[in-house]
Amino acid sequence: MKSIYLIGFMGAGKTTIGKELAACLNKEVIDTDEEIVKREKKSINDIFTEQGELYFRLLETKMLQELNNRDAVITTGGGIVVRPENREALKGKGNVFFLYATPEEIFKRLENDQSRPLLKGDKIKQIHELYEERMPLYKDAANVIIDTTHKESGFIIKEIISRLE
Repeated sequence: MKSIYLIGFMGAGKTTIGKELAACLNKEVIDTDEEIVKREKKSINDIFTEQGELYFRLLETKMLQELNNRDAVITTGGGIVVRPENREALKGKGNVFFLYATPEEIFKRLENDQSRPLLKGDKIKQIHELYEERMPLYKDAANVIIDTTHKESGFIIKEIISRLE
């Protein structure tokens, strides 16, 4: 079976759904953000502060290339679709699921989360701006869109499994 990629905005449920989905399918789960943190020995906030967003995006691209052909559930960072080469790499994978949630739902989920380097200050405004910018990129990279707004994880996982290639 091909790898299963979960893409979407921060707070859409990629990590949570990825872990549960991998357990259901008896697959390894690989979180690109966690792998980057392990390799760099720094938090994502520290990477953004010390080396900048561009450096982090390059690390994401390298990670995506390294994970090519892994039989796993791969959860990605919310901005992985920003780089065109990442969208192109994802498009050829087949099982790329865009986990969608409304900006309002994202705000509820992330309201008290201080670990997001791109959400400092007016979170609701930043969420709307980033969402508007990234929405066409997620749709371009994914072959299936799954709405996670107000849905239980078990329902989302069943929906993903039913749509696997």
